[in-house]
Amino acid sequence: MAKSKSVPNDPAKWSQAKAKAKRKFKVYPSAYANAWAAKEYKRMGGTWRGADNRVKRKTKAKRRA
Repeated sequence: MAKSKSVPNDPAKWSQAKAKAKRKFKVYPSAYANAWAAKEYKRMGGTWRGADNRVKRKTKAKRRA
């Protein structure tokens, strides 16, 4: 089962956020730089379309008494 990608609705803002990340971090792309760029894009008012690829928390199984 292939996961679909999240796509920015405003490519110009996403490009600006990536450019800021490239100036801020020595290594781009990296997990930290991409996470920072995504947060910056959201702060700038950008939104996403497509799959929700956020990491879900595992729920603990309820213990039976």
